[in-house]
Amino acid sequence: MKKTLIFSLVCILAFSFFLSCRKKVEEAPPPPPQVKEQPKVEKVEKPPVVKEPELTEEEIFMAKSLEEINKEAPLNMIHFDYDKYFIRDDAKPVLEKNANWLNKFKSVKILIEGHCDERGTEEYNLALGEKRSKSTLDYLVSLGISQDRIEIISYGKSQPLDPGHNEIAWQKNRRSNFMIIVK
Repeated sequence: MKKTLIFSLVCILAFSFFLSCRKKVEEAPPPPPQVKEQPKVEKVEKPPVVKEPELTEEEIFMAKSLEEINKEAPLNMIHFDYDKYFIRDDAKPVLEKNANWLNKFKSVKILIEGHCDERGTEEYNLALGEKRSKSTLDYLVSLGISQDRIEIISYGKSQPLDPGHNEIAWQKNRRSNFMIIVK
């Protein structure tokens, strides 16, 4: 019995030795999940964006007609007291702003129109309107604007801004107005 037991033990050891020496078959990794193939989209290159050259303020100004510029009214009118042609304190900042604009556009020439309300004779109002446009010219010249760039005219009471016959309308009509005549 001893012999049988030893023989069995030797057989088990030999069998296990053979099993351990046998080449192991490597398992293949599972296949990757299949992804549905999407159609290939060709990238279309966008043409480079060409920016319009940005125009300067002066180029924009020069592209406009005189009518368009005067419609925009870049120069503001000033008003006067009854029967006076002296520049009022509230008109001085307006004229300074107008002078700054004129300094920006050195080629511009303007016409200063002197206006009056309906009271008084035609001759008197024409003279007063001229004094108003002249005092406006003198103030702009004192701010550094060349007198060669400015012309004056008086319309007296012939071109009222407000056709009313009351103090509110008369205040609106006593004015110096600016027109651009050369750009």
